[in-house]
Amino acid sequence: MVTSNAAAFDQWIRTRFRDLNTELEELYFAQEQRAAVEDTGAELKQQLVDEGREHVVRLLAEGNTDEGYESAFDLLGNVGLYMGACRRHEITNPDRERTSPLKEASALAMHIGASLGVAPRFATSHLATHNPAIDGEYKSFTSLKAEYVFLEYNTQGVLAYKRAADALVRILPLGISHPVAYALFKTAKDALEDVVASNELLFAKLDTDRFFYCVRPYYKPYRVGQHVYRGANAGDFAGINTIDLLLGLCRADNPSYSQLLVDKFLFMMPEDQNMLRDVMRRQSLLDDLLECIDGSASRDWFQQNGRMFLEVCEAHGRTATSHHNALVGKFIERPAEELPPERMQGLTASGPPLHVLMDALLKLRDLRLAADRDDIPTRYPDLQRLRAALNLPED
Repeated sequence: MVTSNAAAFDQWIRTRFRDLNTELEELYFAQEQRAAVEDTGAELKQQLVDEGREHVVRLLAEGNTDEGYESAFDLLGNVGLYMGACRRHEITNPDRERTSPLKEASALAMHIGASLGVAPRFATSHLATHNPAIDGEYKSFTSLKAEYVFLEYNTQGVLAYKRAADALVRILPLGISHPVAYALFKTAKDALEDVVASNELLFAKLDTDRFFYCVRPYYKPYRVGQHVYRGANAGDFAGINTIDLLLGLCRADNPSYSQLLVDKFLFMMPEDQNMLRDVMRRQSLLDDLLECIDGSASRDWFQQNGRMFLEVCEAHGRTATSHHNALVGKFIERPAEELPPERMQGLTASGPPLHVLMDALLKLRDLRLAADRDDIPTRYPDLQRLRAALNLPED
């Protein structure tokens, strides 16, 4: 159940809000300089601000209506979509403000975010795994085809990652030598192959220019009150990091990787936060296998489960490669080369300059690939040791 004010706001987000954004995007896209949005569509922008504020003011006056977690989380998403759109249209900009001019929206977002234990802005889950459809239509910023393609295939990828993570977690209480571990590794591998397939369809169907100019800008950082919160990231769920840690390809004691985890926690659902905290204290499945080499390498269970474990690692590496080489390269890095220098600031959703982000993403990809590098702590030597124990050629 939701209050009438929350229902009215949700209806506005699903209709008028989406239409105003779409109309503005068409104006921007028709310009010679598509990234120059500051002086375009002033009347539409004012309507967006005023209409959204009317809904927010009524909701803020309600106070804590205690309508339950899911309703509150959904409302936080709607407030976040409104604030994200204002940032996209340069109505707000954290670089020129010390506090958000959207005072009522900030107050409501902070109230809800603090009570739920999540960041007070919209997150990936608001547009992916927790985005309820009504009569076949889910929430989005615009009605552009590129956004629908991005959201639908991205959601499929997230759910496939979750299936893989769930299968690996279920091995923990059984033990690495359990006969059923093989089937769970196979389930994880199949799910990761689904991620690759979903990514390939996304890359084939997504319009590069429409994504870069009309979808990506809604994911920028924005202020809530005085604090700047980074933009929503497609990886803001526990599944992909659960896979990293349980396979042993990434480790929580690696400072750069642990920083990534710390930065993600408040952008994830509470149940995801709990899962990730639990996994962070577990020994990896790779380390379990390595401990068994001396006494069990010749046993059937070791040969069978170890080989399937390596296939899961290889599948996870393929997902990392497809994401980095195709999505990041094709839809962000190459289009950015066409921007004038003054438009490069604030390009990324996470905040750092593009070249800094690209370097970090490249290192993360190579951790997941267990690449042969001596400047980052990959598990390449350990996987080679495991391959030798399984009588497999070096990778």
